[in-house]
Amino acid sequence: MTKRYLAKIIAKDNQGLQLISAYCAGAKVKIAEIKYLPKNKIFLISLERLNKEVDNKSIKINSICKFEFVDSVKSKNVNQNDLNLVLELFTIELLKNKKNYEINLIFSNNEYITLSTEIVEATLEDQNKDI
Repeated sequence: MTKRYLAKIIAKDNQGLQLISAYCAGAKVKIAEIKYLPKNKIFLISLERLNKEVDNKSIKINSICKFEFVDSVKSKNVNQNDLNLVLELFTIELLKNKKNYEINLIFSNNEYITLSTEIVEATLEDQNKDI
């Protein structure tokens, strides 16, 4: 019997964010699965990623990436009206902008989502295995 576990990664700095970025590179994201809750200052993105933690790289996992303490969200080149549009996550970058941080979710086709925050706190949590 193979042991199954669900990963949970908590990032509070650039190093942790880069680990999440590495796990999520190439993940598929539907526009309908991206949510910003301004009252709670939470940005959620549901993604389907390949399991890079095991030898068989073809196993897909549904994961939720949650960013907390988000003051604002901006997007560029993302058609938010097409809820079935699927984006492919390329990388996640962290930039320091005066007292705040900008977390850039960079997708293929030059699509960006920028999160402005004072504190870096992101969580990647697997929801299930073997989709």
